[in-house]
Formats: sequence, structure tokens, C-alpha cells
Amino acid sequence: MVKTIHLTPDKVQHFVHVASRCDFDIDISYNRYIVDAKSFLGVFGLDFRRPLKVSYNGYDSDFEELLQSLAAAS
Repeated sequence: MVKTIHLTPDKVQHFVHVASRCDFDIDISYNRYIVDAKSFLGVFGLDFRRPLKVSYNGYDSDFEELLQSLAAAS
């Protein structure tokens, strides 16, 4: 699955915390940069002015709820 979100620096810690509890791989990217969504330093190093793509294969209700709250307007 791929979803587009807008993340802010103050929400990175919560995002990484929720992603880390998932038992599947999660990547977050923009342009050609791809980082592990469970890495605080990796996620914090992204450009938050751009929409970010979250790619994952799995399901966790807390993670889905978080993605919904961060969803980028289409």
C-alpha cells in the first residue's frame, strides 16, 4: 500500500513510535529518497515541506488511524 501524508517535525516522534510497533516494513519517501519509517533520524531528515509517500505491506489499526490523521489532501 502507498499513502501520501504531510508530516511536521513535532509529529515525527509519535509517527516513528507507532510505526515501530508494526511487525512489517514501512518506508517513507519523496523523490528518490527512501528511509525506514521506524528510524527517527531517517524520518527527521526528510523535507517536511513536501508530501511524503508511505509504503508498506501489512495492517495495524493504530498505524492506519495515524496515516488517516496525516493524510495529504488530494
